[in-house]
Amino acid sequence: MALTYKARRRWSLVILLIGLPVYIVAAVTVVNLFDRPGVLLELAIYVGLGVLWALPFRAVFRGIGQADPDEKKAE
Repeated sequence: MALTYKARRRWSLVILLIGLPVYIVAAVTVVNLFDRPGVLLELAIYVGLGVLWALPFRAVFRGIGQADPDEKKAE
């Protein structure tokens, strides 16, 4: 079942306000478990983890910045 526009907006807000900070803390914790790598390697790890985080939620975020397609236009 596809999510409605309002549901996708709400889920995207929850993901950004709760999920993203939790994911950032988890990523920093995992990187800190090992000896600190070089700056470029550390940057590449964080960029890679950022892309990995966004891929599963691509469908939720798609079209959120647009006008509500389900809203009836008042003329």
